[in-house]
Amino acid sequence: MKIAVIAGSNRINATSTNLAKAMVNRMERMQVEASVFDLAERPLPFYSPDDSYAHHDGVQKLSRIMMDADGIVLSTPEYHGGISGVLKNAIDFLGKEHFSGKPVLLISSSGGAVGISSLTQLQMTVRNLHGINSPHWISIGGNQRSRYENPETAELDSRAEQAMEAFLDLTGRLAGRSEANAR
Repeated sequence: MKIAVIAGSNRINATSTNLAKAMVNRMERMQVEASVFDLAERPLPFYSPDDSYAHHDGVQKLSRIMMDADGIVLSTPEYHGGISGVLKNAIDFLGKEHFSGKPVLLISSSGGAVGISSLTQLQMTVRNLHGINSPHWISIGGNQRSRYENPETAELDSRAEQAMEAFLDLTGRLAGRSEANAR
């Protein structure tokens, strides 16, 4: 099973990114193959439908990771009640062929109590791309964020662990069904 993770902040050491990376570390310990596309480390150009990005390394790598994935994790900080601009820009480079029929787990980090507005927006985007929203999502805010401030020591809390396990179960079931249909 392959999982693609888009860390949707352009801030180095963002709590949303550290949470996503802690999840990837946990998945790898479970023998799940997971790839992180960190938008702070690999910024993309501004998307325009008038331009071709066929030769842009970052766009090509993002597309490849997403096409190969059985499941997707989208992680974002919540800014003014919405998703980050860099995550929306990255999603604009993708299409239904990247999301269709794949489970998607959503993660947000907010300076306030929780980041529900960004998660609701992402659910609509995933639906429009024919992805399958995981029934769980993860939102951290306020004091919860301190757990993910240091990437070296970040470990999933029980709620994040439960959401990840449910997402992996759903991904495994759907990937198994797809493999059976291909035979």
